Amino acid sequence: MSDHTIDIPVATEARAPKKPTTEFAVYFGIIFLATLPLAVLTWALSVVRSGTLKQKGPVARAWSQARIITPMIFAA
Repeated sequence: MSDHTIDIPVATEARAPKKPTTEFAVYFGIIFLATLPLAVLTWALSVVRSGTLKQKGPVARAWSQARIITPMIFAA
């Protein structure tokens, strides 16, 4: 029989969430401002198509896009 105790995964410390840095905030702001015009356009088109204001607003759309894109820059 072989000894399988060597392959036991070592418990690693859970990383505490880091406080966003100034650099992250600057990139987030730039990306937010860049996505805002397109978010306004897509929001307006969706309001015209559906006829209701129940969709997310343009600021929420731009904010969510910036929250997706900015971490991708810092992950690399």
